[in-house]
Amino acid sequence: MSVKNRLREDMKQAMRSGDKARLGVIRMALAAIQQREVDERVELDDTAVLGVIEKMIKQRRESIEQYRAGRRDDLADREAAEIDVLSGYLPEPLSAAELDALIRSTIEKTGATSMKDMGRVMAELRTEAQGRADMAVLSARVKAILAG
Repeated sequence: MSVKNRLREDMKQAMRSGDKARLGVIRMALAAIQQREVDERVELDDTAVLGVIEKMIKQRRESIEQYRAGRRDDLADREAAEIDVLSGYLPEPLSAAELDALIRSTIEKTGATSMKDMGRVMAELRTEAQGRADMAVLSARVKAILAG
């Protein structure tokens, strides 16, 4: 079952069970996916849908930092709850060892030798690690490997 269909089924289940918080997050995710489909005039595949969900999680993490700085723990807690719901749609994250192995194999596959080749490596990694690794962490590890 595709991620989008899973979201739709979970939305129906949340409506039946009366889970308004979960229902709101799922509706927000489906709206973001639909908006991107309308903007780009394409039907998003699972990889693109995971990208939308990752972006939503990243936005919420940034919001949590802002709310904590402003001493609005109630709002930060609500954002954290939304992250928990959205994270359930992402695949199992890669371990540190799996991530390093993936990076090294991608560097070998692309023939990267220096920082100039980072774009090619990241483009390749983005498709393989989508939804399974934080791209900022991934980028930092690639830089460290290519620089050292």
